[in-house]
Amino acid sequence: MITLLATWTFGLALALVALGVFVSYRLFSFPDITTDGSFTLGAVVTAVALTAGIDPVLATLAAPLAGAAAGCATAMLHAFLGVERLLAGILVTTALASVNLVILGRSNVPLSSTTTLLDGAEATLGPALERAGLSTAVAGEAAMLAFVAALVAAAIVALWVFFRTQLGTAMRAGGDTPTMARALGRDTGSMTVAGLAIANALTASSGSMVAQYQGFADVQMGIGMVVWGMASVFLGATLVGPVQLGGAILATAAGSVTFRLLVAAALRAGLDPDWLKAATAVVVLAALVAPRFLSRRGHARAG
Repeated sequence: MITLLATWTFGLALALVALGVFVSYRLFSFPDITTDGSFTLGAVVTAVALTAGIDPVLATLAAPLAGAAAGCATAMLHAFLGVERLLAGILVTTALASVNLVILGRSNVPLSSTTTLLDGAEATLGPALERAGLSTAVAGEAAMLAFVAALVAAAIVALWVFFRTQLGTAMRAGGDTPTMARALGRDTGSMTVAGLAIANALTASSGSMVAQYQGFADVQMGIGMVVWGMASVFLGATLVGPVQLGGAILATAAGSVTFRLLVAAALRAGLDPDWLKAATAVVVLAALVAPRFLSRRGHARAG
């Protein structure tokens, strides 16, 4: 039971990465490599703030601000300096590798001696769940799951509401057809900066949650996060097919949880953890190819 709850909690925490990749890649057609660096940045900033005795709420809020700054840096390199999109992300991520190490001061910082936001959620909701009949360990895990689920739900609603506003719709239009947006007098450069700021704020928030959940921050913990996000986006799209904005956002979060469940099942079945990254790449490839393959089969049967 605890293992299943932990899998769901971790999958939902990483859903914020998936939502960030959804914003940058799906809405702005920007393959943002900054994801790996901003994920670690969020974890590092929160860890340093917590160990310095800063309130867990403020320490957690510092993560999306730092992530947004990283996203702005990547977007400005592309929009205002003309650096190619992939290269801009690579440059910022490379710089963040040093920034994260300098901020953290060492390669790994434990959070076992600090009170995190998830510890507060466990202390607040755990007793009520225990009175409902759950054991102490299960109640604590369920309390953290409930908190992370509420956080992800709030992010989903906020994204759906914002991107349906006039500004959000203009940003989406600028991401889909920048030439037309420029012809209509829209500042696509500023829109790209805002979009990547939102995307990396979500990613850094995920890093903050993951660090608090697993009890440590590590300068290498963000490696492969962009692949995880892409896998979640494509897996969610494969599961639900063509949908409107709200459905696509929900599918992205569901894709992250589904992907985490698949990873947990593979590990329990005996998959060597050394092959986990390769298995992730295979899942991304399958999510990309499967819709085309099924579409071709459907056309062949119809013919």
